[in-house]
Amino acid sequence: MKKQVLVACGAGIATSTVVNSAIEEMAKEHKLEINLVQIKIAEVGAYEDTADLLVTTAMTKKEYRFPVINARTFLTGIGVEETKKQILEELKK
Repeated sequence: MKKQVLVACGAGIATSTVVNSAIEEMAKEHKLEINLVQIKIAEVGAYEDTADLLVTTAMTKKEYRFPVINARTFLTGIGVEETKKQILEELKK
């Protein structure tokens, strides 16, 4: 079954595109079937029942029933590999 991965940033455009591409590449590399959905952080609630993972560059204090990975490292460029490793681990579950 395909995993639904939400990629969210504050506005749903710029930074999430960068993260989106990175996740797409990882999925291809590891032959993982995923369904990527690029959204604004405010829209996460609409996917509460279907999402398997949230990767976000925005701050969220809300608790979800799926794992949330902070991808702010993609903005700073520091620690990106570590974040990618985290994402990959979740995708493989």
